Amino acid sequence: MKELVLASKSPRRQALLKLLQRPFRVLTAETSEEFEPSLSPEDIVRELSLRKGKAICDLYPAETADKIVLSADTIVVLDGETLNKPSDEAQAFEMLSKLQGRTHEVFTGFALTMGQTMVAEVERTTVTFSPMSADEIRTYIQVAKPFDKAGSYGIQDDFGACFIERIEGCYYNVVGLPLAKLYKTLKQFDA
Repeated sequence: MKELVLASKSPRRQALLKLLQRPFRVLTAETSEEFEPSLSPEDIVRELSLRKGKAICDLYPAETADKIVLSADTIVVLDGETLNKPSDEAQAFEMLSKLQGRTHEVFTGFALTMGQTMVAEVERTTVTFSPMSADEIRTYIQVAKPFDKAGSYGIQDDFGACFIERIEGCYYNVVGLPLAKLYKTLKQFDA
């Protein structure tokens, strides 16, 4: 089993990766999360995850040599509109107002990079929110502080979980890493 490097400071991704019972270390780098708006959601998360992995390999060549670098990106898509991380409370309120009572898609792309070998995978999950009042949205923002979460919510958040009516697909994908697909891909990569 090759050593694994997680290219993410996300506490949720770190917690999920621990579920795989595989040791890893964390290295981070600032990368642009800008993307070409004409790209499909699958291509957006694939491109961003590959970009993050390449940035870590370029910044830490000695620390990543002969190791697998795992990088990932998650976006929320509602009616073709990509909802990234909110910049402030007003933007979080606007996003959550759009999502309430509706079904949206969550796409997570992850990339495994080792030397010149790169593999990228994408997972899609649909999530349906129950209707939320303006007060419930404000309370959620105050309690969860969802400013580092695509779409302004975390499915795993205590109060936020009260508004998830239905999910179709991988729950862990919505949290930040599709664990079953990642585990399968890592096994192939190790071989």
